[in-house]
Amino acid sequence: MFQNLKIFEKTYELILWIYPAVNRFPKTQRFVLGQQVENTVLNLLKLIIQANAERNKLPYLKQLSVELDKLRILVRLSKDLRFLSIKQYEFAANKINEIGKMLGGWIKICM
Repeated sequence: MFQNLKIFEKTYELILWIYPAVNRFPKTQRFVLGQQVENTVLNLLKLIIQANAERNKLPYLKQLSVELDKLRILVRLSKDLRFLSIKQYEFAANKINEIGKMLGGWIKICM
C-alpha cells in the first residue's frame, strides 16, 4: 500500500541513510542532536502514513511540512557543527528538498 506512495519511499530511503550517519556523530551528540534528527525523520514517516489513511489529509500534511522544516534545520545544524560532511549534507538536503516538492504537490491536490 505505502510502496505506491513515492513520498513514503523517499522518506524511507532518507531514514535508511540517516541512521548510519547519526551513528557517526560524536558520542556526546549522538543522544542529543542525533536523537532529535532520528525522531524527526521518523515523525515524517508516521505523518505520511497517517495522512494517507485519513479522509481530511490537510491537517496532517501541514504537520508534515513543519516536521520537514525541523529536519532541514537539524541537518543544517549537524553540518555546521561538522557532524556531517558537506557531501553528506548535500545528499540529505537534496532528499529533503525532493520530499518537500512531493509534499507541496500533495498539499496542492488536497486544497
